Amino acid sequence: MKITIGHLYPDLLNLYGDRGNIQCLKMRLLWRGFDAEVLRFGIDDPVDFTKLDIVLLGGGSDREQMIVCRKLQNIQKDFKAYVEDGGTTIAVCGGYQLLGHYYNTPDGKMEGLHLVDLYTEQGSPRLISNIVLQNDLYPYPVVGFENHGGRTWLGKDQKPFGKVLFGHGNNDKDGQEGVIYKNVIGTYLHGPLLPKNPHVCDDLLIRALRRKGFEGELEPLEDQEEREAGDYIVKRFTGGKAS
Repeated sequence: MKITIGHLYPDLLNLYGDRGNIQCLKMRLLWRGFDAEVLRFGIDDPVDFTKLDIVLLGGGSDREQMIVCRKLQNIQKDFKAYVEDGGTTIAVCGGYQLLGHYYNTPDGKMEGLHLVDLYTEQGSPRLISNIVLQNDLYPYPVVGFENHGGRTWLGKDQKPFGKVLFGHGNNDKDGQEGVIYKNVIGTYLHGPLLPKNPHVCDDLLIRALRRKGFEGELEPLEDQEEREAGDYIVKRFTGGKAS
């Protein structure tokens, strides 16, 4: 079985180690005997979502996000159809903000994709911290690093990516971080996210594989070093609140 990963606009949305996320997705497929292909789309390239199994939308500066958001309006209908059909998506930082209705900045309002019920307002100061999340969907806590000026607010029916055990999260107010909608994960965590959290990577992979008819389970990989690193972060910043 082959999984095709679409990396949207890596020439502009490239601040937060998203190539590391792409490599993590690809290699964890190859190590298990699946075929994996990565398609990189420039700002002027057409995007055929019917040929994609996983989409990554990364983060960039406000200026680059403004450029991308105008382009995304041209593919909004197809992107929305992909999401509603269960297409797997990981959106990080700026990409996460663009999933929603808008991102309001001092330089103007960026129109979002309206894929998920959320919106973002620029705030001050920037929220910069190591971060630890708890989500009962996962066998381990999620760790990462956040650095964002936006304050994101979820609609009342939206589920967060995790509960904040340490750090700021979406808005430094409600104790939530990111969003999970269908097979979409949006988050401010980078560093990059997936190599630090192979259990999150595998969750994305199994979502994509199930959509293509895969009925088995993912073969375990040797992730001991990653787990030990994650445990250290959890203990250091939460005092062992998460198991």
